[in-house]
Amino acid sequence: MELQIKDVCKTYGSQKVLDHFSLTVPKGKTVCLFGPSGCGKTTLLQCIASLEKLDSGTIAGMDRKKISYMFQEDRLLPWISAAENISVVWEHPHREDAIEWLRLVELEDAAEKRPAELSGGMRQRVALARALAYDGDPFLLDEPFRALDQGTRRQMMDLLCAHTKGKTKILVTHDLGEARLMADCIAFLEGPPLKIVRIERIHA
Repeated sequence: MELQIKDVCKTYGSQKVLDHFSLTVPKGKTVCLFGPSGCGKTTLLQCIASLEKLDSGTIAGMDRKKISYMFQEDRLLPWISAAENISVVWEHPHREDAIEWLRLVELEDAAEKRPAELSGGMRQRVALARALAYDGDPFLLDEPFRALDQGTRRQMMDLLCAHTKGKTKILVTHDLGEARLMADCIAFLEGPPLKIVRIERIHA
């Protein structure tokens, strides 16, 4: 089922962040939200994930959905290791599986390190491994590669695409090249309040 965002409104104090905003995300497709910082993209993702309550409007197609959400921050648990940060998403954790996900993001040797012992880019790769290990649908991706150098970024993009084929993805990025490589369409945005300026279709 496609994700339908219809006439959604969200206000913080006197600031209208979402004002009758609508967008349809086809099932199994990747839509990029491309716009300046502070225009409302993150708020929209949080509303989709029910982390923020809408003032009005509807979001259909999310009932009983298992969501993989990569926040702008890595949100790793600081008191446990990288491997444990991955296995925590499973009902029946398996250390070997967590190590395999770390291998895929080239951090197998950091399995026993806690987040404070890792660089920002390494923590972001652990967060990516955790999101992939959780295996949700949809994937909500809020600048998932922002802390990575160009070479590592492309590797992680390829890994994400390979392991999320057929899944619905909403990607927030400030890198237009990244958007055009990953997305089926790009919604160019401005705000607040958030509004679509134009849609660019990359893949049919």
